[in-house]
Amino acid sequence: MLGRYAKAGLLVAAAVFLVVEGFFVYRWYERSQASGAASGDATGDAGGAVMVGAGDIASCSTEADEATAELLDGMPGTVFTVGDNVYPSGTAAEFEDCYGPSWGRHKARTRPAPGNHEYFTAGASGYFGYFGAAAGDPSRGYYSYDRGGWHVVALNSNCKEVGGCDADSPQGRWLRNDLAASPAECTLAYFHNSLFSSGSDHGDQPMVRPLWNALYAADAEVVVGAHDHDYERFAPQRPDGARDDSRGIRQFVVGTGGGSRHGFGEVGPNSQARSATAPGVLRLTLEPGSYSWGFVPVAGKTFTDSGATSCH
Repeated sequence: MLGRYAKAGLLVAAAVFLVVEGFFVYRWYERSQASGAASGDATGDAGGAVMVGAGDIASCSTEADEATAELLDGMPGTVFTVGDNVYPSGTAAEFEDCYGPSWGRHKARTRPAPGNHEYFTAGASGYFGYFGAAAGDPSRGYYSYDRGGWHVVALNSNCKEVGGCDADSPQGRWLRNDLAASPAECTLAYFHNSLFSSGSDHGDQPMVRPLWNALYAADAEVVVGAHDHDYERFAPQRPDGARDDSRGIRQFVVGTGGGSRHGFGEVGPNSQARSATAPGVLRLTLEPGSYSWGFVPVAGKTFTDSGATSCH
């Protein structure tokens, strides 16, 4: 028979084992939850693939990017960026020191696109060095992937840096071939410069119209842009700006990631919703044959915009 002290020792050992085992079970649960939140295939409440993002994001001189990054902390899915990821010049140090502590928390699930500020550093080397393979070939900066039964295309609207954006440019030819090869019913594209914008700082960016031409010809549903530091949603349009509810592309301008905010000039035709006061992110839920959207503002701001519709 075991003595009194031996029994006590066994009880203590058993208690320690249960505590340690519980700790590791808890840590496994934590890791599994984090892994699920970071998965690019994570689903939303309705079961669709979630994509969430913005452009014109980080700077060491502001804290707004930290506020928008906190929104990402509570959202599953793929994070997309729509250029001007870090100010002022997209250097390697700025990515590490200014983007890294905020949106960089979600680097493992981010599919980025470059903006003009990335190319303030030669060859956008800071951008491509930071994101690595996720940013695509550094000589191109455009690529595609699939989410939720949708085809998703990240393009490079720094046209002069990649041999142009016209139909006969390397990017234009690649885009048409990529779209033709995709069996997906619905297509989403994102790139920094917005073809249509009521923003007072930049406005419409006609150099990307050839990209729109290819996307429209392939029945794309949605284009997300930035460049102007505001939020704006347009009705479905043709590349020439005419409203087209049957085949038109719905464009969102989401330059709300944290950079200094711009105002609006003359409001463009077919502009349906806009705000120049609320940093935030656009959340898209992609379902087979349909999608929904919602602009989510940072804490303390009240502007929202949401809707849902079917693909063409």
